[in-house]
Amino acid sequence: MNIKEFIDNFADQFDDTDRAVFTSETKFKQLDEWSSLTALSIIAMVDDEYDVIIKGNDIINSETIQDLFEVVKNLSDNA
Repeated sequence: MNIKEFIDNFADQFDDTDRAVFTSETKFKQLDEWSSLTALSIIAMVDDEYDVIIKGNDIINSETIQDLFEVVKNLSDNA
């Protein structure tokens, strides 16, 4: 698992946001397109791509894409 792949998978969940916006430091909840539906898409993507179950609190407690990546990576390492 690497951050670039994670960012690409994360960006795939957005229809109208320019891919150039997505970096490890992107504060994803500040994006105009962010919604609870997007959060559910992120949760499903993490499950499908990384076989890791994250919860709403994991997203709530993450500010940047890097923060969420670290959560997924830690859960994956502990599985």
